[in-house]
Amino acid sequence: GIKSEILDKLFAPFFTTKAVGKGTGLGMSVSYIIIEKHGGKLYCHSVVDEGAEFVIELPCKSPFCT
Repeated sequence: GIKSEILDKLFAPFFTTKAVGKGTGLGMSVSYIIIEKHGGKLYCHSVVDEGAEFVIELPCKSPFCT
């Protein structure tokens, strides 16, 4: 799982837990922006020492949606 102090910054641009030079910290923030621009939501449920789950919700624009 992800610690709460990290979870609060998870989707911030340039935030990374990797060593200097090993990550740009853009992956989660770019994903968040893309999903948000499509009318969706991205969030994380996390329990330390148990695991984390990332959830993506996207609206259905099809006439077949119920």
